[in-house]
Amino acid sequence: MKFLKQFILVFLLPFFGFAQYAEHDWEERDKWMDTAFIFEKAGVTQGTYVADIGCHEGYLSVRLANAVGARGRVFAVDVVAHRLETLKEALKTRDLQNVNVILGDYEDPKLPENELDVVIIMDTYHEMTNYMKILNHVNMALKPEGTIVIVEKLKSNIKGKSRSEQTNAHSLSTKYVKEELHKAGFKVTYKNNDLGHWKNDEDKVIWMLVAKKE
Repeated sequence: MKFLKQFILVFLLPFFGFAQYAEHDWEERDKWMDTAFIFEKAGVTQGTYVADIGCHEGYLSVRLANAVGARGRVFAVDVVAHRLETLKEALKTRDLQNVNVILGDYEDPKLPENELDVVIIMDTYHEMTNYMKILNHVNMALKPEGTIVIVEKLKSNIKGKSRSEQTNAHSLSTKYVKEELHKAGFKVTYKNNDLGHWKNDEDKVIWMLVAKKE
């Protein structure tokens, strides 16, 4: 099953030109996702070094690039090459030169060690089968007391379900993620279980966890 999923993501989706978060949808997404609030809670400011793991076509990476400015840097990571090519075009169009585009793999985001202030994983953590390995890599990439931010959606019909049942539904609750962050050497410092609704769907509540490297 894992091989089939990777085959679809890496080979079939590029063939059909599929874009999960196409650029023409970005302005609509701004209406239901408060990126400014997320950046504030994450501590993203001018000069911040921040990673966007699971960047897809670059919605968050572009906004991060503007937020951190010329003194900052964004490390945009995805495992699907054609998404990153789309991101590169978006960066070129906007003349954004402070983004490193990285083709990661399913166990390693390939981030530089001990260089990052913040790592954000948005709507991607639930897809990670080797999430503890990813968290360990994030820990190594962060500076002392660096910050990890996880943003996900919880679908109402899978509340209280097992972790596997939730991830099979492309969703996840804070309960499991808090435990995993603790095991990986992080301390949760902020939790918000109501950041609005994903794509304005009331059955998909956006949540956010902020944790510090201990």
